[in-house]
Amino acid sequence: MHPAFSVIFLTTLIGAGQGLFLALYTGQLYSLARLLPVQSESFYALGSIIALALLVAGLVASVFHLGRPERAWRAATQWRTSWLSREVIALPAAMGLILLYGLFHYLGWTNPLFVVSETLPVDITLIVGALATLASFVLFLCTAMIYASLRFIKAWHSPLTVANFLFLGIASGFMLAAALSAYMGTELVAFYGTWAVIATLLGGVSRGSSLYRNSRFRCKVDMQSALGVHHAQLHQKAQGFMGGSFNTREFFHGKSEAFLLMIRYLFLLLVFALPVLLILLAYLLESSRLPVAAFAIQYIGLVLERYHFFTEAKHPQNLYYQSMA
Repeated sequence: MHPAFSVIFLTTLIGAGQGLFLALYTGQLYSLARLLPVQSESFYALGSIIALALLVAGLVASVFHLGRPERAWRAATQWRTSWLSREVIALPAAMGLILLYGLFHYLGWTNPLFVVSETLPVDITLIVGALATLASFVLFLCTAMIYASLRFIKAWHSPLTVANFLFLGIASGFMLAAALSAYMGTELVAFYGTWAVIATLLGGVSRGSSLYRNSRFRCKVDMQSALGVHHAQLHQKAQGFMGGSFNTREFFHGKSEAFLLMIRYLFLLLVFALPVLLILLAYLLESSRLPVAAFAIQYIGLVLERYHFFTEAKHPQNLYYQSMA
């Protein structure tokens, strides 16, 4: 498939935004359980603003993929059958809830509404945060299922696609939370960094498994079945037209195997190896800059990973439109 940078930035930006919010809410729950120091309201408010900004940036990037942006609202009308429609609904829902979560922290609306079992004070941010967490996981599922539900693209049609979107989004979000903690001088760098490393390693397992699976996958259709001409020796000489078309633009990436191999090695290095190393060094050197560098490097790697993700998809129609005269 042709890698569209608008979709690449959409999926990586909203993944990081969702992951950052999940990191903030996880930290709040840990502090509520007295496993972490209680953070200031400004920490949660600023983190929520950054998460919301990433989600908005991803939404803006997606507009460039639309042929008729003024009709974008129609995408939500097919929610009964379309994962894309469900994503269109889940994204603004998550954005609205994260906005309220940050706003309530900014306004200091953290007085308990009630107490559970005389030990757990529940305020409005805890309730809104739980709803936003649910919306974030639903959004992860919807985004991944847009690709995983396509049976005719075997490289995507796997639970590993959902796992990759989930783990890599959470990894980048927790990595960003570690960078934010380092920037603001809070005590949560080690907490967020550790969970970022765990999510990164889980993402490495799932992404490595999908790469191995796709490398062994063999397409069940061939030139004969694509053309409907069953002959032992069949060679295509032309597509039937001299110029390009929608089919050749959208379903071909036009890159060499050497180029794709380079992209694969680069994203494996930038997404998995270097960020983990930088976080470990940050622990040893007590550096406030290394977590920031770890997030920046990992995000660049995620853009390359998503680029490679699209090039892995081989549409069956390419067997027919593969040769220019």
